Amino acid sequence: MYPGWLDTEMTITEQEINITSALLEREVTLTILKPEDSDIAEPLNLLLLNDGQELENLGARNTLETLYNTNRLKPVLVVAIHAGDNRLDEYGIAGKPDFKGRGAKADVYTQFIKEELLPQLEQLTGFNEFDTTAFAGFSLGGLSAFDIVWNNPALFNKTGVFSGSFWWRGKDLAKGYTDADRLMHQAIRETKTKPAINAWLQTGTKDETSDRNKNGIIDAIDDTIDLIKEMEVKGFKRPDEIQYVEIIGGTHDTATWGKAMAKFLVWAFGR
Repeated sequence: MYPGWLDTEMTITEQEINITSALLEREVTLTILKPEDSDIAEPLNLLLLNDGQELENLGARNTLETLYNTNRLKPVLVVAIHAGDNRLDEYGIAGKPDFKGRGAKADVYTQFIKEELLPQLEQLTGFNEFDTTAFAGFSLGGLSAFDIVWNNPALFNKTGVFSGSFWWRGKDLAKGYTDADRLMHQAIRETKTKPAINAWLQTGTKDETSDRNKNGIIDAIDDTIDLIKEMEVKGFKRPDEIQYVEIIGGTHDTATWGKAMAKFLVWAFGR
């Protein structure tokens, strides 16, 4: 399919770029990873990644090179978006801040992705057409990625969520909270047309210790499983459209997410 793709061992080129966002009113740092020989690598796939400042801690470059050199991965352009000082405001669900008002700029962050970042990709990277487009993230950045893909299926085919903050709620636990107050679950229920996307969702059995309903299952797993159930009500099928990965002993950190990264990449862009 890609002549000469594995004639020599592939390496990844890494470039850091700063762009000015009028919407976010700040400089946004991007780390861009792509195969060394872009002529051979085309057509590319695209992966946007929240919390791009964690790329080194995730071991993403080594993971990509290993997958390329074992012929398990189609060529991917990775655009890792570094979070700013207002991460807790920019990440979340667009138009649905949580009970503390966090995520108040999530709608602006969505605009940034759609109106500033994506239109600049050709200028930044030389590419503007992709076979598959995916957006992934970790914890609150995973919630953000899922929300953006869910609401923009014309732009994205797939989403990857590592230990997603699907607890995101409109009411304090101490003030009559119920599961119905989880805002992403609510957004899925309110969606009239099933979006044409696929989702990869990961949790770790040690993501946290909280178990608000005392059912013996930590909230992080309960919230993710319940989200999958809401998607199934909308017509999504497992495993064709939803892939769920639960890592025994997995914790809420880059060490676990880095280990899971290969599974996600192969799911999203595998040969």
